[in-house]
Amino acid sequence: MAHQWRFFRSGGFDQVRLDKIEDWQQLPTLDPKLWAALSCPVKGLELDPRMMAYLDDDHDGRVRIDEVKAAVAWALSVLQRPEVLLTGTELPLSAICTQSEAGQKLLASAKRILQNLGKPDATALSTADTADLALIFPADQLNGDGVITVELAGTDALKQLISTLLELGIQTADRSGAPGINREQLDQFVAAGQEFCQWQQQGEAVSKVLGDATDEAWQLHSSLHAKVTDYFIRCQLAAYDANATAALNGSAEDYAALSRQLLNASNSADSHLPLASVNSSGMLPLTQGVHPQWADALACLASLAGNLWGNVDTISSADWQLLSNTLQPYADWKAAQPATVVANLAPEVLSACLHSETVAAAIALIDADLAQQAEAESVLDVDKLVRYQLSLRDLLRNFVSFESFYSLEKPAIFQNGRLYIDGRSCDLCLNVNDAGKHAKLAGLSGMYLLYLDCVRSNGEKKSVVAAMTAGDAGNLMVGRNGVFYDRAGVDWDATVTQIVSNPISIREAFFTPYQRIGRMISEQIQKFAAAKDKEIEAQSAAGVGDAAKSAAAPAPAKPAAPFDVAKFAGIFAAIGLAIGAIGTALAAVVTSFLGLVWWQMPLALLGVILFISGPSMLMAWFKLRARNLAPLLDANGWAVNTNAKLSIAFGTRLTALASLPSGSSRSLTDPFEHKSSAGLWLILVVVVVAVWVFWRQGLLAAWL
Repeated sequence: MAHQWRFFRSGGFDQVRLDKIEDWQQLPTLDPKLWAALSCPVKGLELDPRMMAYLDDDHDGRVRIDEVKAAVAWALSVLQRPEVLLTGTELPLSAICTQSEAGQKLLASAKRILQNLGKPDATALSTADTADLALIFPADQLNGDGVITVELAGTDALKQLISTLLELGIQTADRSGAPGINREQLDQFVAAGQEFCQWQQQGEAVSKVLGDATDEAWQLHSSLHAKVTDYFIRCQLAAYDANATAALNGSAEDYAALSRQLLNASNSADSHLPLASVNSSGMLPLTQGVHPQWADALACLASLAGNLWGNVDTISSADWQLLSNTLQPYADWKAAQPATVVANLAPEVLSACLHSETVAAAIALIDADLAQQAEAESVLDVDKLVRYQLSLRDLLRNFVSFESFYSLEKPAIFQNGRLYIDGRSCDLCLNVNDAGKHAKLAGLSGMYLLYLDCVRSNGEKKSVVAAMTAGDAGNLMVGRNGVFYDRAGVDWDATVTQIVSNPISIREAFFTPYQRIGRMISEQIQKFAAAKDKEIEAQSAAGVGDAAKSAAAPAPAKPAAPFDVAKFAGIFAAIGLAIGAIGTALAAVVTSFLGLVWWQMPLALLGVILFISGPSMLMAWFKLRARNLAPLLDANGWAVNTNAKLSIAFGTRLTALASLPSGSSRSLTDPFEHKSSAGLWLILVVVVVAVWVFWRQGLLAAWL
């Protein structure tokens, strides 16, 4: 008989219930098209990170449907009481299946863990018991990962080998958390060490005419070779043409530039100045007349090369070439030196580390550690099962369905905290890695989104996005500050950096047209005032200029223009016509309104309001009904498999507005409130206009 699935509808789609163990057992048969999500990221979720790492079999940073199915199937296969997966925070040892070999290994490993923790009589395991792997896998015990630590070494020679590799930065973390080395790293070190030793042996056969001074002479020769070669070529050019001698030496301008500096041996160098004074004889002085920058190096090289050059004060190009040829075999050998970190080791340390017995002991210890792999993996399976028992049900309620999110029993695994800003709190907050990229996709959700940078006092930073699903935009703007509390209750200073604007509520849409009209009037008044201010400023400047000109050259007084009665009569007539037209229009509106039956008057007012606010409210209603959680999660790396809608009613549960506690007393008197008589004047004007309109229409005749 086919399993009878139970579904509930929330968020605009059908979601499966998984509150019975029979549902878990039949999970592989559930059509993937009915799953709420196809995949989710391993990181960034409010779920046990170690459990998510266990779920990620291929280690690609994502959890997919097949991996969830495999995890559920494995957990059910090793439990004889699978109902413990539905409730509880501890795994009873009695729930582990002892009828299978895998279950027997798990039970033995669980007891071993409790024994290592000093709790041999305990009957249950929790995630707190397996949280510290260093207690489960001590560094001085084999743990099956193929990594050996200093604590595992049984001899001083082996300890020296492991310590030497760790000092060179060659290391891998052991399951205990201690640094160690594995077989691959050991083989690479041995191969590099043997190559370096072979290179050193080749150096013993290299000719060293200068004895122990060969290496120092080679270094000095390498630093001077380019400059000496440059000098001899200049001398050859001077011998070729005596007229070139002056040009090949330093010019007066070069020395003038140096004369304006505070000179010493280090800053007196100039790359285009010769090593010594260029001459046609082609002899390079070794002591006198050498550029100060290279004088000491050249003198030192001359003393080291005394066996070749003898006790001379100058050398020729042939002498320099003789030294170059003599040092060439040594230079070739140095060029062949392997680039490896073992070159930094003292010869005796390297020799001890490469001793065949020491290397063999290290290999044997690694093999012995790997021999414990099956038992160690069983211990990790215990940790995995304990974490599945605690958190796997939460994953299913946020992956197969979004029951946790829509039930509001507790936050979903993708809700990373709560934001307080502008007199409201937002519960739909997600971590964000790149706000710019996130906003491009998340904006399709139809929600009003705030992107915030969060900082703690210790300098820790992160970014979050908060969905505003109730209230109105109010004073929300880029730069506004708030406080973000993560799921651990840690507070962060939050600053708005970006806003994706969308409708928030019907109430906001109702007032939007009036706010637009108010902004338009305000902008027009400001523009008019600015224009008048500019005009007055220009007139004042022109007046000052004209006054200055008049003071300099008085002009004959112009006769005053005669008063144009007709012009001003026309102006007053136009004003009267305008006022009359406005009065007539108002009179027609008021007359029509007063001509209505009393119960029709509120309907007429309601019609006017709907005419103004209706289109805005209707558009907002359609957009609010289309709000979708999927793009918001997809922008965070999810693959949501449905349209998870956020209704208007549900949105009010995700964003809470400030409200006074029930039973509170409230005083409406504000001693610092701005007192204005504009309202009274407005009422007076309305009354006067109404009386005038009634008088014009003869409506006051019945009472007069």
